[in-house]
Amino acid sequence: MLVKTIKISKKGQITLPKEIRKALGTEVLKVTLQGRQVILEPLEDLAGALKEYARPVNLDQAKEEAWTEVVREKYGRSRH
Repeated sequence: MLVKTIKISKKGQITLPKEIRKALGTEVLKVTLQGRQVILEPLEDLAGALKEYARPVNLDQAKEEAWTEVVREKYGRSRH
C-alpha cells in the first residue's frame, strides 16, 4: 500500500505524487465521494480508446465541403 499526504490548492486542485501516477498508468480517473472518503479509480484513457476512429482531416477541404452543403440546402444547387 502506498500512502501520501497531499494539499488541496486554493483553486481546489491536487497533485498526485509521481509514484502514484506511474502506478495508476493512466491520466483519466473516476472520482467518487463516499461519505467523507474520496475514491480515485483509474479509467482507460478515453482519447486512446478512440484512436482507431481518428483520421487526419484536411481543414480547407472540410470547410469547402461544409459550405457546398449549406448552399445546396439553401438554394438546391452547388456553390460553384
